[in-house]
Amino acid sequence: MAVLNVIDRQGLSHELEAVEGWRIMEILRDYKVGIEGVCGGSCDCGTCHVIVAQEWAERLPEPRDEEIDALDELPLIEATSRLSCQIIWSDHLDGLTLTLAEAA
Repeated sequence: MAVLNVIDRQGLSHELEAVEGWRIMEILRDYKVGIEGVCGGSCDCGTCHVIVAQEWAERLPEPRDEEIDALDELPLIEATSRLSCQIIWSDHLDGLTLTLAEAA
């Protein structure tokens, strides 16, 4: 079982079972830990904003221009901010840790 570690907006830790090929946004929505994903993964809304743990940030694929543009629209971002709709889960991400960003 591959595990995604999530810290929610209340500071609680969750260990979620992740599914190969799913967007991280989909995993977070299915477990109902506080991600909306209003646009359904089209990189338009920013409601799936997460902050990736520093030790994982460089292991992820680089964000595309569309994701960078969407992040730039958010009021507060961190150096490791990502949109979870743009990260596809694969087993090499087993153990990934992220924090849900404050809702905009």
